[in-house]
Amino acid sequence: MKQLKLKSWRRPLAALLLATFLSSVAFGWQQAATGAAVKTAPTLSAAERAAASLVRAETIRKITTELSAPEMQGRGTAQPGGERAARYIADHFQKLGLKPAGDNGTYLQAIKFKSSQVTPDSSLKAGNAVLKQGADFVLAPPFTSEQMDASGGLVFVGYGVNSQELKRNDFEGIDVKGKIVVILNGRPQNVDEAAWRKAGSTMALARNLIMQGAAGIILANFGTPAQPYKLVANYLSRRRVQLADAPVPPIKLPPILLMSDEGLEKLFADTGSTYAQTVAKAQSGEFASRDLNKQATISVSIKMEEAVSSNVAAVLEGSDPKLKDQAVVYTAHYDAYGIDTQGRIYPGAADNALGVGMITAIAEAFAKSKERPRRSIIFLAVTGEEYGLLGAEYWVKHPTWPIEKIAADLNFDGIGTEIYGPVKRVVGFGAEYSELGKTLEDVLQATGVALTPDPMPEEQAFYRSDHFAFVKKGVPALMLLGGPEGDTAVWIARAKKWLDTDYHQPTDTVQPNWNWEGPRTSATIGLIIGMRVANAEAMPAWLPGAPFKRGA
Repeated sequence: MKQLKLKSWRRPLAALLLATFLSSVAFGWQQAATGAAVKTAPTLSAAERAAASLVRAETIRKITTELSAPEMQGRGTAQPGGERAARYIADHFQKLGLKPAGDNGTYLQAIKFKSSQVTPDSSLKAGNAVLKQGADFVLAPPFTSEQMDASGGLVFVGYGVNSQELKRNDFEGIDVKGKIVVILNGRPQNVDEAAWRKAGSTMALARNLIMQGAAGIILANFGTPAQPYKLVANYLSRRRVQLADAPVPPIKLPPILLMSDEGLEKLFADTGSTYAQTVAKAQSGEFASRDLNKQATISVSIKMEEAVSSNVAAVLEGSDPKLKDQAVVYTAHYDAYGIDTQGRIYPGAADNALGVGMITAIAEAFAKSKERPRRSIIFLAVTGEEYGLLGAEYWVKHPTWPIEKIAADLNFDGIGTEIYGPVKRVVGFGAEYSELGKTLEDVLQATGVALTPDPMPEEQAFYRSDHFAFVKKGVPALMLLGGPEGDTAVWIARAKKWLDTDYHQPTDTVQPNWNWEGPRTSATIGLIIGMRVANAEAMPAWLPGAPFKRGA
C-alpha cells in the first residue's frame, strides 16, 4: 500500500515559497549590516537590451487571462479543457513562427493517462447513521478497483500498536478479522517519540491490519491545524490522474477511509461513550480499545477512465551551425485541477497560467529579435504537473529533442508573488548547484534586482517542480521566483490570505489589481539568462560537489 503523501498536494511548497521571501528579508538586512563590498554591476549587451525591450507585459496578461477563462474549464489533465488549452498554446507558438517540436511534426506530444474519481453517491452506513463521501469521509488512495465495498462489525483499536518495549497491546481482546477497524493517528501523551516511531507509522500499522484480515479501515484523528480534515477531504475528493503505464497494486486492497471528527461522532453514537471521550482516554495512555457493537457497511464507487493529454513543444532554431543541435529549454506547466463532478472550475491563474504567460512572452521576444541565439530554444508547456510532474517526467523519458543536448532548463512556477508589484528580488532555486547560479547573479546585478539565495535548502523546494525532471537526467536547471518591492508586511499578508483561500481553489482567478510589470521583469530576467546560456561556448556544468551529473 502506497503511503499517502500530503506533500504531493504541493501546499507545503506554496507555503515554503512564501517562507522563502519571509527569510529573504532578514537575509538582505544581514548582508547590509556586514558592510560587504559592493561589486561593480555587470551590464547588458546591446542585443540583450534589445531583446529585453521586446518582452511585453500585455502578452503575459493576455495569455494568463485567456488560459484561466471559464471556457478553458480549469485546464484539467486529460479533460477537454486541458486539450483546449494545449491547442491554444500551440496556436500561439505557431503564430510566433516557432517550429513544432512535438510528435510527428506537430506542437503536441500526446500522453496516455488514466484517471479515477470517487463518485458522490459513495457512502458508509453504521447502525442507523448514514455518512457521506466528502463531508464525513474520503477514500485514501490507491484505488484498486471500480467498486470498493466492505461490511462487518465496527471495532476501535486505539493506535493499533502492539509493542513489548512500550508495554502495550491495543489489540487485547479484539479480533479484527472481517471487521471495520477504527484506528487513531498520532500518539498518546507522555510517550517517548523515538520509541513510538519504532512501533510503526499509522500507514504501516494499517498495513498490519490488512494482513490480519480487516475488511475495512477508518483512520481517525488525521487532521492537523496546518492540514485540517476539510483541506484533506478537498484534495482527496478530487479526480486523480496517473500515467497510463503506472504500476497497479498487485492485490485488491480493502477500503481505507479518512474520517472527520463529526463523522466519527456519528460512528460512536450509542456505543457507551462519545468519540471525543474515547480519544481523550486513548491520548491519556489508558487502554481504550473496544468493540463498538454495531454493523458497518462501506460502499465506494470509483469512475475510472483512460484519456490523452498533451505537452506543448515548440523550438526556435539556433543560428550557429555547430551549436544549434543543442538547446535551452523553458518550462511552465499549463494544467490546473480542471472541472469537478459538481461543475466547479479551478482556473489556476497564478498557478500556473501566469508561468505559461511568462514563457510565451519570452518566446515572443526571441522570435522578434533581430539576432538569433547560437543554440536553439525550446518552449515546453507541460501537463500533469499537479499530479506529480507527470508531463515533464514523460518528456524527459520520451524527449522530442535529444536529452543529452539540452544545455539547461529554466522553469517558471510559483504562487503569483510577481503580480503584487514591481519585482525587485528573485530566488533562483538550484542556483547553488551549477554554473547557472553565476549567470543568474550577473543578470540580476545588471538589471538592478536583488538575488535571494534559497534560505531553507533543507526543505528541498528545488526538488518539487517540473525542472527537477530535467535535473534527474543531468540537465542543470533553475526555478525562478520573483518578489515585489515595498512594505513586505503588506504583500506577505496578501500571500498568506491567498494560500488560505485561493490556492488550488476555484477562486484562483486574475484580479483587477494585478501588476503586470512584475512578471514582465521576471520574464526578462529569464530571457537574458537563456540568451547567455544559448550563446556561451560551452553548456553550463554542475559545480564540484553538486549531487547531480550530466548523462544521469
